[in-house]
Amino acid sequence: MALSTAKSSSKNSTMAAQTSPLARLSLIIFTLSMFMWCSYGSSDKRQVYIVYMGNLPKGKVSTTSLHTSMLHEVLPSSTVGSEVLLYSYHRSFNGFAAKLTKDEAAKLREKDGVVSVFRSQKKQLHTTRSWDFMGFNKKVKRSIIESDIIVGMLDTGIWPESQSFNDTGLGPIPIKWKGTCQSSANFTCNRKIIGAKYYRANGDISPYDYKSPRDSEGHGTHTSSTAAGGLVSKASLYGIAKGTARGGVPSARIAVYKICWSDGCYDEDILAAFDDAIADGVDIISLSVGSFFSSEYFDDTIAIGAFHSMKNGVLTSNSAGNSGPILSSITNFSPWSLSVAASTIDRKFITKVKLGNGKIYEGTSINTFDLKGKMYPFIAGAAAPNTSQGYTSEDSRFCGPGTLNETLVKGKIVFCDYDSDGTGPAQAGAIGAVFQSGGYKDYVFPYSLPLSNLNLDDGRNVLNYVNTTENPTATIFKTNVEDDQFAPFVVSFSSRGPNPATPDILKPDVTAPGVDILAAWSEVVPLTETKDDTRIVPYNIISGTSMSCPHATGAAAYVKSFHPTWSPAAIKSALMTTAFPMSSKNNLEAEFAYGAGHINPAQAAQPGLVYDAGEIDYVKFLCGQGYTPKQLNLITESNFTCSEETNGAVWDLNYPSFTLSSTPGNSITRVFHRTVTNVGSPVSTYKAVVNAPPGLIIQVQPSVLSFKSIGQKLTFIVTVGAEIGNSMISGSLIWDDGVNQVRSPIVAYASLVE
Repeated sequence: MALSTAKSSSKNSTMAAQTSPLARLSLIIFTLSMFMWCSYGSSDKRQVYIVYMGNLPKGKVSTTSLHTSMLHEVLPSSTVGSEVLLYSYHRSFNGFAAKLTKDEAAKLREKDGVVSVFRSQKKQLHTTRSWDFMGFNKKVKRSIIESDIIVGMLDTGIWPESQSFNDTGLGPIPIKWKGTCQSSANFTCNRKIIGAKYYRANGDISPYDYKSPRDSEGHGTHTSSTAAGGLVSKASLYGIAKGTARGGVPSARIAVYKICWSDGCYDEDILAAFDDAIADGVDIISLSVGSFFSSEYFDDTIAIGAFHSMKNGVLTSNSAGNSGPILSSITNFSPWSLSVAASTIDRKFITKVKLGNGKIYEGTSINTFDLKGKMYPFIAGAAAPNTSQGYTSEDSRFCGPGTLNETLVKGKIVFCDYDSDGTGPAQAGAIGAVFQSGGYKDYVFPYSLPLSNLNLDDGRNVLNYVNTTENPTATIFKTNVEDDQFAPFVVSFSSRGPNPATPDILKPDVTAPGVDILAAWSEVVPLTETKDDTRIVPYNIISGTSMSCPHATGAAAYVKSFHPTWSPAAIKSALMTTAFPMSSKNNLEAEFAYGAGHINPAQAAQPGLVYDAGEIDYVKFLCGQGYTPKQLNLITESNFTCSEETNGAVWDLNYPSFTLSSTPGNSITRVFHRTVTNVGSPVSTYKAVVNAPPGLIIQVQPSVLSFKSIGQKLTFIVTVGAEIGNSMISGSLIWDDGVNQVRSPIVAYASLVE
């Protein structure tokens, strides 16, 4: 359903969003039209479908034989084989992936024991300073069992030789580990990377990829080192952002599940990796992958995998997506997983341009090249059209590939009226380029030549200099790192809520550092896709919710290391209720941008209270969402029947946030039932502190909770009344015992969906 990612570069492989919202919207519309065109093709054409069947069957039943038998019932017997049955999911849940026609898929959809049948999609891939920025420094208290924590990374693989994955000082592999390592001539595991597998059902592996868990993209290496990489001093990108690179849990083990390749990440492979990861014994699953479009919970492999992870005590940390700032663009939003937005840290990358008249302008980029201050001839792209190929100045001003006259541009710095990947100036032999654009500049990219991206005002002044000066000159400085006093704020590309499937569950849950993050990289991937770029680096700076997700993963693993018996919901609650509050002054979308706030890993290990939930709570929620008893019985262990008592209202799911919506201009009142579990001081008294801005009335009953023991549960009711205009109103509830402040956002907003 989503566009595929290109051969890895920091600009293309991690950023699905374009710099212009209009461009993003056009891309989405185009993708949707292509999807619909493909989906409504011939019913005789075989395509990959996922057949999800819920729990594993009880007793000694061969699930593979069961799946084969089901296929024989709808397919000609001669066609059932490994070329049709791609995967049989049988370790952690029940289902299979097969090549089917639309008619065959429809027949399977009607069979007993089937929860859902849906077309496989091709999903996309959505640090030295980031942990310190959160107050999570190298000397933070560590659990003695951190090295027993296993982080499952579902991504593009890993570069095992990176210093971030050195296993020096690590003890034996945890005895709970049940996974394997697909060793090959070019890949071996160690006591840090304790397991690794790759998944490619269709068998097509391009020359750009490795037929092993080795990472040919860089993305998986980056995310793995961010979540659980060891300490590496003096890491940098050509001296930029120099410091100690480390993951959130440096002593934890990593299990690698390579599901993404140079052409994207396929649903059938994603679900197979979930099936293995759960059975292998991982403690946390990290998945920086998503679709362009939202799906029903059990028509989405990530939501399905995360549900069964939850049932087995494993939290799934998901990237929110890179399609912001459009509202409701979030694609990973199941209530049983952690949805993570991306925000900035307190540094920004500035690339200065100096003109021959002495004036200096500040632009953005990651420029690793040092021109030593030498002044070069400066030319406007509009003045150098490649007329031999039919281009005019109206074409060359944008500096697209092939539009520039190489004779006029070679050895000069060229001014361009658009922010591109720099291929055009590089191909024409330019020594550097200066772009001007009105696009977002809250994240940066490296380019294949010295380059700075200016805003429109500064660009206008620079262009005027070029056009009115007889012999204009300029130079571009190497990128500098400066403080960002506005951090943290959610970056423009980070996908926003509200939740497209269940509007009254707040998503995203939290935000974490995801902008300009330095982490380990595959030493086979050049910094850019330009043909002549030979820069191979061990550490790279990239941006995306793909980068924020492993920060949250590392934080969740940190909490898990102190509380190994906590449920996924309890760990998520700890991360949400201890998050640093954020302000709508920097993000107009408020909680739809940052959820409960910015993660605070050190505090999350001691939250005081948690909002816990288990399988039965989510099943009741699904019952209230319209799922049938037949479907629910297949995904749960018990014979569940939807009734008035079990038909769970969304407002009663024991979630660490409170959300209510209505059509614009209406008054609305909702009643929320919640239960908190004491995980702090055995004897403690919490008082309710309510923040209710105009338009929001919040009542809490009782307003005091007195605990006498650890593990004690107390229930309370929150009644929220809201006068909803055409926007959102944000408040909060804090349970305060003088030591812990357990904070939950309360959001009321106008929804266009009744």
